[in-house]
Amino acid sequence: MTRPGGVEAGYWHLADDGRVACDLCPRHCHLRPGQHGFCFVRQNHDGHMVLATYGRSTGFALDPIEKKPLYHVLPGSTVLSFGTAGCNLACKFCQNWSTSTARDVAALSSSATPGQIATMARQAGAAGVAYTYNDPIIFAEYAIDTAQACRQRGLVNVAVTAGYICAEARADFFSAMDAVNVDLKSLDASFYRKVTGGRLEVVQDTLVYLVRQTDVWVEITTLLVPGLNDSETEVGRLVEWVAGELGPDVPLHFTAFHPAHRMRDRKRTPTSTLRRARQMALDAGMNHVYTGNVVDPDGSTTACSSCGQDLIVRSGFGLLANRLDPIGRCPACAAATPGLWSVTAQRPAPISPD
Repeated sequence: MTRPGGVEAGYWHLADDGRVACDLCPRHCHLRPGQHGFCFVRQNHDGHMVLATYGRSTGFALDPIEKKPLYHVLPGSTVLSFGTAGCNLACKFCQNWSTSTARDVAALSSSATPGQIATMARQAGAAGVAYTYNDPIIFAEYAIDTAQACRQRGLVNVAVTAGYICAEARADFFSAMDAVNVDLKSLDASFYRKVTGGRLEVVQDTLVYLVRQTDVWVEITTLLVPGLNDSETEVGRLVEWVAGELGPDVPLHFTAFHPAHRMRDRKRTPTSTLRRARQMALDAGMNHVYTGNVVDPDGSTTACSSCGQDLIVRSGFGLLANRLDPIGRCPACAAATPGLWSVTAQRPAPISPD
């Protein structure tokens, strides 16, 4: 239902004091009439929660799917990327801060219905749509409706998210997605609290849920910020948790920080730091570990975890070679590499952490 200020949202209830209580994310904002939530895009309008950004995108781009980054999903394909304003975290190093902190939705946005987005992606020859730039969790209703329109047209849906979401909304949101890349920013609870404004355990719960209870393909990105989360101890804890709780086949991307937002005085991440983190993860038994935002051929190549054969060779976000067969088998030893390798393939089964 359309209301002044936006489309009526889900995931809320009326609190005993008459305020609208948001049930979408763990912030549980309680809003007086006219008040916006932390994300800024969800608002109490006359005792109802409305989503101000439904049908309003801050921009579109045709991107290589590798840019998300998703390295085990339809290699070499393009996706139509879009996002909206706002965010439910407050990362001091945000690389998309101009939209995630935006407070003038109308000025920054253009109208686009779910059906229009799906049609646009189809006409552009994209394999699907990517919900990205800001966190699609905060525009869950818009993303879910768009995903349904995409599936009707044979398109895949991929999300780039921090995973900061409550259980009920989590099930609805991720059931609409075929693949996700989740930011695991650190395994230090104080880092999450001080640098992102969020809680680590929420993201851990989301990742465990996705890997163990859904058929959504999952990859993880950790942005290594010099002096904050890039020590051997910190990386070691993160790798140990991912390998032990999620399993060795979940692709893990270590990416370089570039000075931005409220951390413009901090240096870029050296390539050597990313390579060290990657090697630590490989030594811990992770099968597919990548480096990003740098030129690093080894760190962008997908190799067979069984025989070591180079399977997908990349240059930046472009493909130089893809030697996998349509169901993801190695040409040298026939071992299967987990992933979503074709649009018509069934989504992969949940990965066992054993």
